[in-house]
Amino acid sequence: MIKNPKIRKTYNIIIRILIILATYGFLYKQIILKNNYSDFVSNIEESFQSTNFVLLFCLGCILVFINWGIESFKWKYLIKKIEFLSFSKSVKAVLSGISVSIFTPNRIGEYFGRAFILERANRFEGVLITIIGSISQLLVTIIFGSISLIFFIPEFFDVSEYFFGYFFIGLVISILVILILLLVFFFNIKILTSILESFSKKKWVKFRKRIKIFSQYSKKELLTVLMLSFSRYIIFTLQFFILLKAFSVDVIFSQSIIIISIIFLVMTALPTVTLAELGIRGSVTLYFFGLYFAKHGPLIDQSNVGIILASSAIWIINLAIPALLGTIFVVNLKFFRKNPQNNQ
Repeated sequence: MIKNPKIRKTYNIIIRILIILATYGFLYKQIILKNNYSDFVSNIEESFQSTNFVLLFCLGCILVFINWGIESFKWKYLIKKIEFLSFSKSVKAVLSGISVSIFTPNRIGEYFGRAFILERANRFEGVLITIIGSISQLLVTIIFGSISLIFFIPEFFDVSEYFFGYFFIGLVISILVILILLLVFFFNIKILTSILESFSKKKWVKFRKRIKIFSQYSKKELLTVLMLSFSRYIIFTLQFFILLKAFSVDVIFSQSIIIISIIFLVMTALPTVTLAELGIRGSVTLYFFGLYFAKHGPLIDQSNVGIILASSAIWIINLAIPALLGTIFVVNLKFFRKNPQNNQ
């Protein structure tokens, strides 16, 4: 705890400036330097000549507000256990979290970016609560991605052979069992308190007190959080499909949803450093849609351009732009507070 107010204020300002510079620097490198920005802009300008593109692209952009609005409500709902926040302040916390996370590995900075907007509650508990929300979103991604995988494999690979057929059946059973276990774990997330206590020393009194936050959520509350995560998933999956159609990628809705779900699953499973996420996202998207067009579409080269544009666009409007907006609220984050009453 820094007691000198001038030093505390100086440190807060320095950290804010570093976060803002890191965010701007990352986005400049990712969008301008590492990618062919001029080609991307020219393709966008060319696409805007189509009325159909304008309508679909605008619809995709509108869904961004719904997406992050649901996430803001979910975090507000979760964090009320330790501090009441208005919806507007929750939105600021979520956007600040995006700014802090955009340049960190696997967006881990998001947990801390949100917690530092709390004025009275303990920040460590805020981080743990944010993890609960992330687990719920991860669980929905795994559920949809795994189920999509069950439909994807027989569609694009031959499972008629004796060995591979039994392997596929085993895979289906394994997926269903794992999904059931994950759901059981989530609705009994309080066991995390017991697990963490078993790995902590008894003299860690404050730590053992904070981790009890996992035990404060009922199954009904966890179901509400899961449904909000499910709503978000539907929104950004639909958004991806809309942008594919906007960039003239000729895909069937049902099959594209399956492929998109698998892409989200793979992107979640990859231990990516966010600095390379845009490039990795494009490669993963091209691979799975490449399988689709190799079987269903003759214009694979033409579709590749649209796939890359859609993949880049969804990253820019869902992460890059919110990260830029989040820097406006980063200046209000307090990394060092003066009141020690909550043992922050």
